[in-house]
Amino acid sequence: MNVSFHVFKVALCKPTFRFTKATYYLDKIRQASTSAICLQNSVPSQNIFDRQVKRLQKERSAQRPDVALYDYIKDEVGFRLSDRIFDIKREFKNAADIGCNRGFISRHVLAETVNHLYLCDISPSMLLQAEGTPGLKITKKEMDEEQPFDFAPDSLDLVVSSLSLHWVNDLRGCFKSIINSLRPDGVFIASMFGGETLFELRSSLQLAELERKGGISPHISPFTQIRDIGALLNGAGFTMLTIDTDEIVVGYPTMFELMEDLKGMGENNAAFNRPLRLNRDTLMSAAAIYNELYGKPKGISATFQIIYFVGWKPGPNQPKPLERGSGNVSLKDLSKVKQENAKS
Repeated sequence: MNVSFHVFKVALCKPTFRFTKATYYLDKIRQASTSAICLQNSVPSQNIFDRQVKRLQKERSAQRPDVALYDYIKDEVGFRLSDRIFDIKREFKNAADIGCNRGFISRHVLAETVNHLYLCDISPSMLLQAEGTPGLKITKKEMDEEQPFDFAPDSLDLVVSSLSLHWVNDLRGCFKSIINSLRPDGVFIASMFGGETLFELRSSLQLAELERKGGISPHISPFTQIRDIGALLNGAGFTMLTIDTDEIVVGYPTMFELMEDLKGMGENNAAFNRPLRLNRDTLMSAAAIYNELYGKPKGISATFQIIYFVGWKPGPNQPKPLERGSGNVSLKDLSKVKQENAKS
C-alpha cells in the first residue's frame, strides 16, 4: 500500500551534520534502540509506557472531526487481519477484540463467522465510534489491556487484536490473561507494530539531536522485536505458533506531515521518559536529515513494520507431534525412497 500526497515546498535549514559519519551514528542509535526495546520483555515489572497518557491521546484522536482521514494504516491492517480469521474454517460463538480502536476488525467480520463479538478498548470515544457488520452482535467494554480481563476462564473461542498491544507494558501478563480466557483449542490472532517501524523518523530525530545537543532522547516509543513475540507466546502457553511480518511504506510530503498523521492516529509517543518538547532548530535539522537520507523525488517515505501472529490454546483434538524415535524412515534414506517411488 502506498499513499501519495501532494508535495509542498518547505524551507528547511541545511544541517551542519557531516553525512559521511551517518552510518556510524545510525549503528549506534539502532543498538541503543534495541536495548530499550528488550527492557519491555526482560523486565516485566518496569513500566515503559504511560497508559493514562495513551488513553488521553486516543481520546483526542477519536474526537477530531477529521479522524477518518488518519485510519489508512489501521484500517488496512484490520482488513488483512480479518482475512486471517476467514482462513480458519469454523464458526466462533464468542470472540473479543482487545484494543479495538474504532472497530478496524469488526467492520470486516461477518456474522456467519463470529456470532458475538466483544469490543474492548481503553478509550470510551473510540468504543463509541466502533461498529460491526450487519447482523453481527456487538457488546462494548471499556477495558485496559493491562488490567485483569473481564472474561471468565474458558469463555471465548477467538481473541483478536490489531495494532494496539505495542502500548502494553506487560505483554507476558497480557498473553496469559488472553490464553486463560480462551476455551481449549481457542485461537489468538493479532498484529503489532514491529521494531523497524518508523526507523527513518527515529534515526533522523536522533541524528539531529546528536548534532545540535550532543545527545539523544527517545522521541519514538520502542517497539517489540519479532524474536520476542514467539518467546512471549510460548511462555504464556500457546502452541502451533505462526509469526510473519509485512511492511507498509507510506509517502509524505515532509517529516512534519508524518508527525501530524501519527498524532491523528493516536500513535504519538507515550513513553514515561519522553521529552515534553522539541525545539524548532532540532526539528528543522531532523527534517533536512530525513530528506537527505530517506528522501524520494516526491517527498519522503515512512516504513511501518507489521508483525502478525497466531497462537492456539492447547486442546485434546489438536494435532500433536509424534514421540521422538517413532518414525519408520530415517532422513538419511529419503533419497532412496524418492528413487524407489520414481521407479514404481
